[in-house]
Amino acid sequence: MLKNLHRNLLFAGLAMVAVSCSQPKATSVDEQDGLASFNKDSLTKHIITLSSNEFKGRRPFTIGETKTIAYLQNTFKAYGLEPGNGSSYLQEVPMVEISPKTVSPLWVKSPKGTFDLQNINDFVLWTERTDTVNTLKEDDLVFAGYGVVAPEYNWNDYAGLNVKGKVVMVMVNDPGWDQGDTTLFKGKTMTYYGRWTYKYEEAARQGAKGCIIIHNTAAASYPFNVVQNSNSGVKLHLDKRGSNAYQLAVQGWVTHESAVKMLAAAGKDTSVLMDANKRGFKGFDMNTKLSVMVNTKVVFNKSHNVIAKITGSKRPDEYIIYSAHWDHFGVGKPDEKGDNIYHGALDNGSGTASLLEMARAFKSMKTQPERTVIFLAVTAEEQGLLGSEYYGQHPIYPLDKTVANINIDGINNFAKTNDLEISGAGQSELEDYVKDELKKKGRYLAPESHPEAGHFFRSDHFNFAKAGVPSLTTAAGIDVVGKGKAYGQKIHDDYTANRYHRPADMYDSTWNLDGGLDDIELLFQVGKRLAFETTFPKWKDGSEFKKLRQ
Repeated sequence: MLKNLHRNLLFAGLAMVAVSCSQPKATSVDEQDGLASFNKDSLTKHIITLSSNEFKGRRPFTIGETKTIAYLQNTFKAYGLEPGNGSSYLQEVPMVEISPKTVSPLWVKSPKGTFDLQNINDFVLWTERTDTVNTLKEDDLVFAGYGVVAPEYNWNDYAGLNVKGKVVMVMVNDPGWDQGDTTLFKGKTMTYYGRWTYKYEEAARQGAKGCIIIHNTAAASYPFNVVQNSNSGVKLHLDKRGSNAYQLAVQGWVTHESAVKMLAAAGKDTSVLMDANKRGFKGFDMNTKLSVMVNTKVVFNKSHNVIAKITGSKRPDEYIIYSAHWDHFGVGKPDEKGDNIYHGALDNGSGTASLLEMARAFKSMKTQPERTVIFLAVTAEEQGLLGSEYYGQHPIYPLDKTVANINIDGINNFAKTNDLEISGAGQSELEDYVKDELKKKGRYLAPESHPEAGHFFRSDHFNFAKAGVPSLTTAAGIDVVGKGKAYGQKIHDDYTANRYHRPADMYDSTWNLDGGLDDIELLFQVGKRLAFETTFPKWKDGSEFKKLRQ
């Protein structure tokens, strides 16, 4: 069980008041009730609006947020949904905006000489501290393998290392991944230990002054330009004033090439990266010192989660939460065509639009759901899942009474598919609900295509999982009807390479939402089934979140 999850959970000790069977319990819900409400034209209109130039990329703290939360509130009201936070549709999320005014070169000093690395090209660094100046000044550099402390896997990269006040350099993903060793951790499937957010959390727990992750496109599942686009500008964090939580002075990434150069300065070669995959590997002081200066501008402000509900008819104090993040990156670095608006049509205008369609469908049902159904559009997912993290720490509805979270982060926008993927296969019984609904339609649940990417830890459902709530997020399939898997995979790969987290993620006439509607309707059926059941879905054996619900 992950130590960091234990420390941060507020509800780990709460007992469940209902017990589920090992298989989801069948219900007599009207299969057709609410389905007629789904409308491709309405879904398309929402996506076009949310990703339009007028919404300026939907970045928190900007006019894009103002327009987005107004649009969501007005749409929920028009659909007849109740406010989800007392008399309000909004939950304030206190945050801090940290803008890098200047980042100096990263100076690397070793007995072999001194050289510098250039910001953006060679490394990307930022800080969560609200000091206007954060520096490294000839601080010691330590290589700590994967930067993992995992007692349940008998693994501790920090064993024997004193990194207090020092900078640690670590690798992304889990031990064993780089060598294809399936006997370590979960083999090809990333655990939370492999996620970059964990690396920084653990380095802070160890008292390090900074943490730098060596980028590897395959291990991270995205190229370095995603790191550059996502982390080199203004960043948002939860406002932690008043908290005594320790924060790193600097954190970030270096390119693989830069890391090799730093290792060479310490008299090491890339064999140490291979050795870090072996049990018993010992990290080491690199006899190298780093210096850098990060000057920032700090602004405290509040963003907003938008929340609406349909009160349950029989068990109003049990909750099913549908979620999607409304935010994207706003206005930033222009692309090759000169467009500087990060439209976020697929990520996550499509998920937010789906949330609205889901709300309308539930409201249209002839038989009111027996459990309360919540529709939560969260802020600042692109900044590190901040809106859902805040909700998890300040829940409006008790998490021990929250039956499940169903999260929507991007939908199928290209064709009908025979398959559907879920992130984190084998985590909870919600997977069985999805399988049942797919079977009814002659479809199937495909194995997760990139379990090494750790998608289960990369969207807002993860913050519900950390609180013990069974959580589900799906991904579009690739087995395109009539065209096969190779065709679908090509579309997925093209989006990742050319549109993901770039201004080019925008709606156009090539979109085909037939498959997306199929998937949304399926998630509606899963939630509808939960809304009439009296049992709670469980985490499965082997899930790192199972004990948190007990």
